[in-house]
Amino acid sequence: MKIANLLSCLLLPLLLSAQFEYEPSPEHPFGLPNPKAPEALLDFAPMIGECECQSQTRNADQTWAEPVDMVWRFKYIMNGMGIQDETLKKDGTYSGSIRQFIPDSTRWFVHYYSYPRSSPSLPTWEGNKGKDGNIVLYREQRAPNGMDGFYRLTFYEIDEQGFKWLGEWVNTDESIVFPTWKIDCSKGKQNKGQEKDKKAILEAVRKFSEAYMAADFETVAHSYTADAKIFPNGAPIISGREAIKKWWIQGSGSKVLHHEIVPEEIKFFGDYAHDYGYYQGKSQNKEGQISEWKGKYVVIWKKEDGNWRMYLDIWNRVRN
Repeated sequence: MKIANLLSCLLLPLLLSAQFEYEPSPEHPFGLPNPKAPEALLDFAPMIGECECQSQTRNADQTWAEPVDMVWRFKYIMNGMGIQDETLKKDGTYSGSIRQFIPDSTRWFVHYYSYPRSSPSLPTWEGNKGKDGNIVLYREQRAPNGMDGFYRLTFYEIDEQGFKWLGEWVNTDESIVFPTWKIDCSKGKQNKGQEKDKKAILEAVRKFSEAYMAADFETVAHSYTADAKIFPNGAPIISGREAIKKWWIQGSGSKVLHHEIVPEEIKFFGDYAHDYGYYQGKSQNKEGQISEWKGKYVVIWKKEDGNWRMYLDIWNRVRN
């Protein structure tokens, strides 16, 4: 009975993780879209992540106020079936939305909340992505003079680098348009951070090749995380830095004259990254014979103590 209980405790987190694999996690801090979700869920895909923004509202005298710095974050929620976002402004005002696409209605429903202005019921906007790529949402709202109309929200100029947002009052036929709020967002900081991390991984790749050619197995071993695993062709999984070091030492019967790793793609997911590509090299055996070889690989990197190190490493040779 005790063993059964222990197994339940150990397996339950794994089962829950598998069941909710699209929720935000250390590997995917902003979650993932669920393949079973409506296709329209991807309307907001370029915005997933964090943007540095400038928010500007209209004053009572109709002039535009000074821009306020703001962070706007989007993530997948409900196991990848919906989207949640939040804005954090330096003036101490915050807001957020729950975004769901309802196929039966063929449109988005966006429920908005804010601080310090709280409400017992959440205002709701409805709308769609148009052929021009803009996402436009509406909520009924009368003008101060009593004229019927809508408050219209528009996301536009949407791409992987950022987006713009505009809030404006319009009359029922949209012949009168009065902008009251505009936001300009850029993922520049996030992209710069990823460029820095990509350079760090490429430098780690270069140092690994240098250490391998120099038979510096201490440096080779420290190219991996303490809990790393390697998957050599024709061998069991080898776990832990010391065991990985011994494996590389045991396989050092030939002198490595050249070793080069050529990544095809590096993508980041929080403190993890995946990397795949090809490697090639040249070695000389004890009889002096020189052979050339090449192969393909997949590596999962993990940030450990501020450094990018290999966490999972699998490779195999391909024919010359």
